[in-house]
Amino acid sequence: MTGLDYLRTKTIIGSWQGPDSNVQTDPQQIQKLLRELSRDFVLLDHQGRIVIAWDGILIKGKTNHQGQPPVAEVAAISPSLFGDPTFLSSYGLNAAYMAGSMANAISGTDLVIALGKAGYLASYGAGGVSPNRLREAIQTIKAALPAGPYAFNLIHSPQEPSLEQTAVDLYLENQVRTIEASAYLRLTPPVVQFRAAGLRDDPTGNVLIENRIIAKLSRPEVAVQFLNPAPPKILQQLVEEGRITPRQAELAGQVPMADDITAEADSGGHTDNRPLVGLLPSLIALRNQVQSQRRYFVPVRIGAGGGIGTPAAVLGAFSMGAAYVVTGSVNQASLEAGTSPTVKEALSQAAAPDVMMAPSADMFEMGVKVQVLKRGTMFPMRSQKLYDTYLAYDSIEAIDAEVRDELEKKIFQKDLESVWAECVSFFEERDPEQLQKARQNPKKKMALIFRWYLGLATHWGVQGVPERRMDYQIWCGPAMGAFNDWARGTSLEQAGNRGVVEIADQLLLGAAYQHRLNQLLMQGIAVPIDWNRYLVS
Repeated sequence: MTGLDYLRTKTIIGSWQGPDSNVQTDPQQIQKLLRELSRDFVLLDHQGRIVIAWDGILIKGKTNHQGQPPVAEVAAISPSLFGDPTFLSSYGLNAAYMAGSMANAISGTDLVIALGKAGYLASYGAGGVSPNRLREAIQTIKAALPAGPYAFNLIHSPQEPSLEQTAVDLYLENQVRTIEASAYLRLTPPVVQFRAAGLRDDPTGNVLIENRIIAKLSRPEVAVQFLNPAPPKILQQLVEEGRITPRQAELAGQVPMADDITAEADSGGHTDNRPLVGLLPSLIALRNQVQSQRRYFVPVRIGAGGGIGTPAAVLGAFSMGAAYVVTGSVNQASLEAGTSPTVKEALSQAAAPDVMMAPSADMFEMGVKVQVLKRGTMFPMRSQKLYDTYLAYDSIEAIDAEVRDELEKKIFQKDLESVWAECVSFFEERDPEQLQKARQNPKKKMALIFRWYLGLATHWGVQGVPERRMDYQIWCGPAMGAFNDWARGTSLEQAGNRGVVEIADQLLLGAAYQHRLNQLLMQGIAVPIDWNRYLVS
């Protein structure tokens, strides 16, 4: 097939009148016109062939008017029309698109600023970032984007709760108004404080929400906590500690904990590997149930993240009712991502099956796992070896000599006493309470030593340390492989061409173009297979 063709018996939908100069019969020119997304077109039956026309008069239904017979119409489409328009207005965006946070500032200042200047929302990856560096990042981003849009991540830290509080203190001190809350299993005082501290009422009695929360999650039992108001017990605790006022606690009982909830499907990093086609409808249904009870003035919006790496995935998420989409893995391979060229090159060559689950550094003792790239690195297997050892022994001293020798030579590449000395130095500055617990509990000490490897494995990749190439921890979901398949044979195939704004533009424009082709398909018109990809090569 070289041009448009009928899939079923043609249906004449009315009459079209216009000059012959506004009719194009050449298939290559028809393809070019269909890619002009801002224009309306009519498809005509011209002597048994489908041609395209524009800027004429379309009269629908049965008509006696003279003119050419139209068989389909295609409306103009813009990426700005996807999703919930209140998401755009709430954050000052050009499209309902967000780049999710990637810890250790992989989604750093360059990435957040580049997307913000293009009218897209991005979240700074504050997990694992020191307070001083986080403060500098806040100042840099606010200076570049004084009116936004931008967000900062707040990651749940059950093993080190003081880190969570420190981040919230910095956000409130510097008037950061939007956070992306991730990896939460339950609500904590710091995240509730951030929400409540931004509440006030206007002269008419309406609650004004200044501090916005976008919660990224995959479990209904966690979602219901963010869909409902903050727990009274935590609010009372915050009042007693002087962190919020009694009036703010009262107002917090009238609004949901989150403005937006991202249904996090099969993503890189923390994930339950849930399929988006099951997760998103479930969370939308849950939101609808809570909204029917609470009657919030603005319902909580439900977005989609995890597996969003192609225009088809973007369109699919919006078609299922997503208020916005969130990308992650694909941005880690971008020019602006705060990781090494070696990691970006590895990501650009990944296939969808090249990922697997591995123990998480921040929730190691709880057995929580993260999704990482397995191609070209031994990290997934080595980190699992550490977790298996952790389960099998009660202390470092109890580990069999043969097992310990293997750990020191193949994984740590130094003796465990030296590793513990580095842990002591690190936690004396970061969180001394962890050392106190470790000195009282040999199993806790073993966990800190093993977490040394898991934590540094990310930094080795970010910094591109050549001698630790086989130990890189690279958070990655299957969306990366899907993106690579889609980009193959185009300018975006090479890692050096992947600007983060270009990625966003192409995903959204490609989704809009695919929507146009779907319009034709629903009207019984097929296009050649090689017309399907919008991406400029």
